[in-house]
Order: sequence, then structure tokens, then C-alpha cells
Amino acid sequence: MRQLGIAAIVAVLGSTAALAADHSVEIKGMKFSPASLSVAPGDTVTFTNMDGAPHTATADDSSFDTGRLNKGQSATVTVEAGEHTYKCVFHPSMKGSVSAE
Repeated sequence: MRQLGIAAIVAVLGSTAALAADHSVEIKGMKFSPASLSVAPGDTVTFTNMDGAPHTATADDSSFDTGRLNKGQSATVTVEAGEHTYKCVFHPSMKGSVSAE
């Protein structure tokens, strides 16, 4: 009976961990890399600024905003279902998108 309980706990923990994944976007050379990303709803995306200039990753639909990221700083956001375009508020020509389906 004890082995069955442990197996059930492992199965639940394993399935919970598989539900959400973390993805990475690097900000370097005044662009987001990758500029386009497909994730599952509820996944997280970690944005890391490798540039000397400050940047943000701010969703056009207000679903996420990293706030100001200086060189070497990171911020993680959780992505809701849908298509989310985003930009840097300091450099609006820097654009990207995250699709969560």
C-alpha cells in the first residue's frame, strides 16, 4: 500500500511539472531573440537583457510587462492564451510576439 501511495504522488508531481514550461528570450543587438515564440497557455517566458541600454518587453494588450530591464537583468512573465505582440517601450521599433495556444 505504501508503494502505491508514493507512485501516486510521483505521478501527480510529474504531471504538474509537465504542465508549465519556461522559455527564454534574449534581448541583444536591439532585438528580441527569438522574435516569435509559440508556447502553451500558462507557460512562462524569461526575458534577459544583454544590451547596455535599458529595455522592456511590454505586451500591446497589457497582458504582461517586464518593466525596465538593465544590462544583465531578467524578468519572467506568465503567458495567457492568445496571440500577444510586444515591444520595448524605450525602443518601439523592437518588436516580438508570443503565441499561446
